[in-house]
Amino acid sequence: MPALTTTSDGFLLHGEPFRILSGALHYFRVHPDLWSDRLRKARLMGLNTVETYLPWNHHQPDPEGPLVLDGFLDLPRFLRLAQDEGLHVLLRPGPFICAEWDGGGLPDWLTSDPDVRLRTSDPRFTGAVDRYLDLLLPALRPHLAAAGGPVIAVQVENEYGAYGDDPAYLKHLADAFRSRGVEELLFTCDQADPEHLAAGSLPGVLTASTFGSRVEQSLGRLREHRGEGPLFCAEFWIGWFDHWGGPHHVRDAADAAADLDRLLSAGASVNIYMFHGGTNFGFANGANHKHAYTPTVTSYDYDAALTECGDPGPKYHAFREVIARHAPVPDEPAPSPGVKLAPTEVELDSRALLLPLTGALADPVRADSPVTMGDLGQRTGYALYRTTLPTAGDGLLRFGGGVGDRAQVFVDGAPVGVLERERHDETLPVRVPRTGATLEVLVENMGGVNYGPRIGAPKGLLGPASFNGAALRGWDCHPLPLDDLGAVPFTPAGEAAVTVPAFHRGTFEVAEPADAFLALPGWTKGQAWINGFHLGRYWNRGPQHTLYVPGPVLRRGANELVLLELHGTTVTRARLTDAPDLGPENTW
Repeated sequence: MPALTTTSDGFLLHGEPFRILSGALHYFRVHPDLWSDRLRKARLMGLNTVETYLPWNHHQPDPEGPLVLDGFLDLPRFLRLAQDEGLHVLLRPGPFICAEWDGGGLPDWLTSDPDVRLRTSDPRFTGAVDRYLDLLLPALRPHLAAAGGPVIAVQVENEYGAYGDDPAYLKHLADAFRSRGVEELLFTCDQADPEHLAAGSLPGVLTASTFGSRVEQSLGRLREHRGEGPLFCAEFWIGWFDHWGGPHHVRDAADAAADLDRLLSAGASVNIYMFHGGTNFGFANGANHKHAYTPTVTSYDYDAALTECGDPGPKYHAFREVIARHAPVPDEPAPSPGVKLAPTEVELDSRALLLPLTGALADPVRADSPVTMGDLGQRTGYALYRTTLPTAGDGLLRFGGGVGDRAQVFVDGAPVGVLERERHDETLPVRVPRTGATLEVLVENMGGVNYGPRIGAPKGLLGPASFNGAALRGWDCHPLPLDDLGAVPFTPAGEAAVTVPAFHRGTFEVAEPADAFLALPGWTKGQAWINGFHLGRYWNRGPQHTLYVPGPVLRRGANELVLLELHGTTVTRARLTDAPDLGPENTW
C-alpha cells in the first residue's frame, strides 16, 4: 500500500489523517548551495511538503547520452535534503511541465522532429518518454516513500486538459510509472474548467485542480467533476511571471492570504505556486506565443512567499499566520532577510568584438540557404549568418520565414536594423555601400515556447533570404556556443565607444561573498556572467533591471564580470547593488 492514500474526503499518510501543505520550489532554479536554506524556510512557514517539476530537456539534453544528475540537476541530493528537513515531496516529472521553462521542459531533439505528435500516444513520443523514464526511475526509486524516501505522490502529465484529449496517452504514462516501480499516489492537475478536468483526468488517478482565486467556485467545479475524495489545489497561484516589455506582476499579500484561508477552511490540501520562484539562469527561460511571441524574463521571482534571493516577503508572514490557524507551525522565529553584498562598482576595462570571433567559437556550416539553429546543433543562445550582397544601393532585405526570435543585421560590420518574431518582422530596408558587401545576421533564441501548440517552433533564420527580390545564396552559418568564455581574446578597451556586439570584462574585489544584484545602467541588451556562472539575459526594455547574483557564485578576493553587450555602449561601468529592481508593479 502506498504511504499516501485517499479517503472519501481527505488523505491518509501511513494510515493517519494528513493534509498536504506544500509549496513549489524548483531545484533547477536555485543554486544548489542554497537548497538547504530554502527548504528550511519552507518548513518554518508551516509547510509539510515541497513540490518540484523535473526539466526533461536539461536532464536529457542528448537522446543517446546519460542522464544528467549533478550540479543544479542533482535531484537525488535535493530529495535527501528535503527529507533531512522533515519535508515530504510531490514530484511532477511531466514529461511536459510548462513552468515558463524553455520548451516547457520537452527536449529540443524531440520537439524539432515535425513527424512526432507531442503529448499524444504517438509511439515516437511515448517511446522517447519511456527511454527517459528507464534512465530516471532507477535514480529516483530510493527516494520514493515505499523505499523510506520523502516522495509521497507523482503527477501524471501537467494540465493536459488544456492541450489535448488522448486518454490512451495518459494511461500509458500512468502505466509507465507503475511498471517502473512507482507505488506512490498518482495525480493529475488541470485548471478549474469542466472540459479541462474531463480531458485531463484518468480513472484510478487522483484529480487535482489549479487556480489562484474564486476558491469556492473552483473547489465546487472540482467536486462536480469528482464526487468524492480529497480536494487538492495542485497550483494555488499567488503571483505571476513577467514578459520582457511588460509590467512586473504582483499580488496583494492580504488578498492571497485570504484566499489561502478560504481554501484551507474548506478542508482542501494545497500546493502554493510559487513558494519560492528562483531564477531562469542562463538560457533557461521560456516564452508564450498566442497572438504574438512574448519571452519570459530572467527572474522567476513570481512575487512568491520567498523572494528571488530567498528573503521572506510579505506573503511569507501572511501565509504563516493563515497556516497556523489550520495546522501546527514550528515554534521557531520566522527567518530574517539574508546579508547582502555592499554596493560595488565594476570597471569593465577590456573587450573583444563578437563578429570577428565567430569562426574561433565554432566552425561554420556552409549552405545554399540559411539553416535553422536546430540544424546547427545550437539549442540555445545565438547563431551568426554571413553572406555577400550582389549589388549596391538602397534595397529591401527579405527573410521569407521570418526570424526566431530576434535578429540584428549588419552590412560591412555596421548595424542597419533589427527584426523580431514578436513583431512578425520579415523585411528590412537597407543601404548597401558596395557590390559584394558583407551581410551578417546575428540571431538570438529568446526562449522556447512553453505552452500550447507552438512548442518546438524553430529558431534562427527560418527561410530563404533575398535582396530586392534576388535570392541570397552561399551562407556561412555559425553556431555560437557560449559555455566557455576562456578562449575570448580580451584586449584593453580604451576610451572609444563601441556600437557593435562585444564582450566586456572587468574585475572587482569581494571581502565576504553574499547575495547581490547586478545593475547595468547605460547597457542595452545581452548576457552576463560572474566567475563563469551564467546569470542570464538583461535588457533595458524591462521590466527587470537587475540580475540576481547568488552569494555562492562570488568568492573572496578577485571576481570577474563578463558581459556580452549586443548593441554597444558608451559606459564602462556596472554596479552590484544590495536590492533588486524588477520593474514597475502591476497588481492583480
